[in-house]
Amino acid sequence: MNHKDKIHEIIFEADTPAGKYFDIVLLVFILLSVLAVMLETVPSLHDEYGDLFYTIEIGFTIIFTIEYLLRLYITRKPFKYAKSFYGIVDLLSILPTYLSVFLMGTQSLMMIRALRLLRVFRIFKLGNYLSQSQIIVKALRDSMQKIFVFLFFILVSVCIFGSIMYLVEGGINPAYDSIPRSIYWAIVTLTTVGYGDIHPLTPIGQSLAAIIMILGYAVIAVPTGIVSAEIVNETQNQNEQDKNVSTQACRYCSKEGHDTNAEYCKFCGEILNEEDID
Repeated sequence: MNHKDKIHEIIFEADTPAGKYFDIVLLVFILLSVLAVMLETVPSLHDEYGDLFYTIEIGFTIIFTIEYLLRLYITRKPFKYAKSFYGIVDLLSILPTYLSVFLMGTQSLMMIRALRLLRVFRIFKLGNYLSQSQIIVKALRDSMQKIFVFLFFILVSVCIFGSIMYLVEGGINPAYDSIPRSIYWAIVTLTTVGYGDIHPLTPIGQSLAAIIMILGYAVIAVPTGIVSAEIVNETQNQNEQDKNVSTQACRYCSKEGHDTNAEYCKFCGEILNEEDID
């Protein structure tokens, strides 16, 4: 195993003690960096410790920049890592500090670093939770057509209710001075938000409002039922493959999710452990 492979094992994998320690230290740095960004926005702390926060941020940025460059260096195909989800997040987490030299106000974008905490799923072998999140994402994707039809129905409904309310309250209640404003009221009422900035005064208008409020419960229940049904279907179709997934990352494409006994990457087909194949 050459030096690149040794560094790759430490930085990209959490199966070894060194790799786990590296990722834990990295997560601590990320948490401290995010905390520093949050505290810097407090006016009293910024006025008193502004220079200290700036120094801390520069230090963390240097550390994360070195880490990012190391990841590019030890990956056989750096461009693939740079295009991956973690590669983009790693890059975006260090760019705001450099951009702040030329553009003011970009420091707040450093909160993107919080996304790097997703690596905790890999470090502590919580991949099952990650697979469950993938089930939710797939369920949402499969529900899009049904939800789109439902939202179209809701859009038509609020236009009708808003127009009716304009006819009922218009001229009597100054709050309903146009159909768009009446539609706004219908949306707020149907979604059970109920700001209370606009409300009907006539008995007919109040009766219509009561009907819309009751229908509002269906607005919440229908999309929830659609997504829940898809989640149940996806869960039933989930096989046992996630139980034997390791944290090993491919040296070529940097993707994870391989079986513990896999010899080749299932994403790019390259050899995972060249020394084992030989």
